[in-house]
Amino acid sequence: MAPRSSKQADRSGPRVLYWFRTDLRVHDSPALTHALSLAPSALIPLWTWDPHYVYRQRGGANRWAFLTECMGDLSQRLTNLNARQKLFVVRAAPRTVMRHLLERWRIDVLVFEQDTDPYAAMRDDEITRVAERCGVAVVSMPGRTLFDSREVVRMNGGRPTMSMAQLLKAAEKINGGVPARPLDAPTLLPDPLDAEAMDLTTLEDELDLLTRMDRIQDHSPVRASWPSAEGLDDYNAVQRTLGDGAPETQYSCGLMGPGRDFGVPTLQEMGMDPASVTTPHRGGETAALELLARHVANEEYVATFEKPATAPTAFEPPATTVLSPHMHFGSLSCRKFWWDVQAVIERRRKGHQPVSHQPVNLPGQLLFRDMYFAAHCQVGVSFGQQIGNPVARFIPWHLQSRHRRGAGGPDGELVITTTDGTYVVDDAKAEEYFQRWKHGRTGFPWIDALMRQLKQEGWIHHLGRHAVACFLTRGGCYVSWERGAEVFEEWLVDHEVACNAGNWMWLSCTAFFTQFYRCYSPVAFPKKWDPEGNFVRKYVPELQRFDKKYIYEPHKAPMADQKAWGCVVKGKGGGGNDGVDDDDDGEHSGHGHAIYPKPMFDFNERRQFCIDQMKKAYAVGLYGDDERVVNGEWKKLFDRDGDGGVAWREEANGDIARGEKRAREDGGAADHGDEDGDEDAMGEKVHVCSGGGGGEEETLDGRAAKRMAVKGRPATTGKQQRTLDSMVSRLRVRR
Repeated sequence: MAPRSSKQADRSGPRVLYWFRTDLRVHDSPALTHALSLAPSALIPLWTWDPHYVYRQRGGANRWAFLTECMGDLSQRLTNLNARQKLFVVRAAPRTVMRHLLERWRIDVLVFEQDTDPYAAMRDDEITRVAERCGVAVVSMPGRTLFDSREVVRMNGGRPTMSMAQLLKAAEKINGGVPARPLDAPTLLPDPLDAEAMDLTTLEDELDLLTRMDRIQDHSPVRASWPSAEGLDDYNAVQRTLGDGAPETQYSCGLMGPGRDFGVPTLQEMGMDPASVTTPHRGGETAALELLARHVANEEYVATFEKPATAPTAFEPPATTVLSPHMHFGSLSCRKFWWDVQAVIERRRKGHQPVSHQPVNLPGQLLFRDMYFAAHCQVGVSFGQQIGNPVARFIPWHLQSRHRRGAGGPDGELVITTTDGTYVVDDAKAEEYFQRWKHGRTGFPWIDALMRQLKQEGWIHHLGRHAVACFLTRGGCYVSWERGAEVFEEWLVDHEVACNAGNWMWLSCTAFFTQFYRCYSPVAFPKKWDPEGNFVRKYVPELQRFDKKYIYEPHKAPMADQKAWGCVVKGKGGGGNDGVDDDDDGEHSGHGHAIYPKPMFDFNERRQFCIDQMKKAYAVGLYGDDERVVNGEWKKLFDRDGDGGVAWREEANGDIARGEKRAREDGGAADHGDEDGDEDAMGEKVHVCSGGGGGEEETLDGRAAKRMAVKGRPATTGKQQRTLDSMVSRLRVRR
């Protein structure tokens, strides 16, 4: 649609509103490049501070700090290109304010980067309709992934990409499987409108009339900026630690912010304490490009990188690039990353020097990201949950999400959502396992060190993520992967909806990966990488003085040694913020001793329990969109009493339900952990093998693998994939 000529009578080019979202950079931005190609008479770089993300997506202070650093850096880079330019942050939901901005600023063209996340896609469709009704042209261009996710789905026959092979085959039909070359950053920018034209004071008064009744009913800042008074909770209330003395003000100072200058919100305005930011990872395009340049300068590292061979126990510096947060916020272009690395690889190849290969090399990691993005794009909102998910096997985990039906799809179709933040506590012991896992109090130092690093720094190595995900789901706790995904959503600075859900499904063996008999040992696995236990000593400092013989199994150390080393292993540990009361067995933590918990269960027993449960779930063969799953009839197919007398029940009043406490799993401290680089109970070696999906898991060699193979284990054949594809196609037809 051509810009309206009537608006351009007094200017040579269109007024362009450029809407930044997942592309907080100026280099290699196809959408921004297109906007500038229009030779605009005015360019307004906009960010809408959307309450959906502020209140309805979990995020700790570390990630909010990273985001605002990205926004601040982008704003400065815009100013460097034109002293009058900056990032103009408007504090309102785009659905509330966009029409008014288009009309008030007399915009001709709205340009933005395509976002295929379900909420974003529906939002963008709505904004596009609003803009077109206003006579504004809309241009949306891909740029978040190597290949356009929607095109990948189309080239995959309209199906989600459930394997690397499918992704590569689809990508081959798009530019021969080669990502487009990155675009240069602009060297100058047009002016925005003058300050008087940009001012939104009168618009604030107009919008106040629209929201006054909502504020009367509920003084929550959500009501002042969100047109639909849905009564939604603030998922991040726990992060707003400044308290009543310093309430959040991010929406109470109007559309233009407290400085009346469209400034980037601060953590204080969000009600978050800047002192709670503990991540060492800095945000922004400047930091991203500097970090990429440092990595590329180390040609040996870049060209021979094999992700499964990088150490999950490495810190200061970590073993991988830690560029993933920049990918999420768009402060680094994935295409620039790809081609900068490819240049190094090609130089090495021409010099007959060794290089690594896909999918374990650095470009391969970007391809896995594309695979998850395309799958998420096709499946939609249910990709992030078990109930209603057509590609996820149904496993009767403990602590399942509540769900409800409603018309919420982009075309008004019926969808099943579990995003109200509540879940069913069907088993008290499982809830304890989950809380202790979340806060690093499991009694397994490797797991606890990883979870504490995650909370403190907002990042852990991919093998560490695999280890804690396996432990929570099919490798010990038998807790729903959705609970773990929510914790990652809260604490990771690089949280990506598609990759987070995809990886949790992979590690829980509900999708992408089926070999559930492969589990990470919380003892043998870290011993391979870090026999001295330095990683544990860093993040579990109470064990810092323990001998390496006991660093991964401190409960086995003699009590005299424990006391000499300044930490006693007892009960559930020293309490703290894990939500679990200390189990005082008569011993006291006096004499200056720290307390570390005993293992919360026997790992070998729990691993076998989980394998048995997974066998049964695979034999039943339900997927998340099966009507028996949706309506609860699945309970008839599973003996909920089979794991120790748990009665499955839900309260009718909408509160979290609680079941009977298990009598059997008493958190014994028996020997545990026999996999990966150690000998198992039969004296047979185990090792790490490379798998798809961006990582690998423990596998058993020779006879052990045969011994662990389950009768009727799902085949990983083309027939299995065709069955999945057929099932997904039937779902699409039904919808």
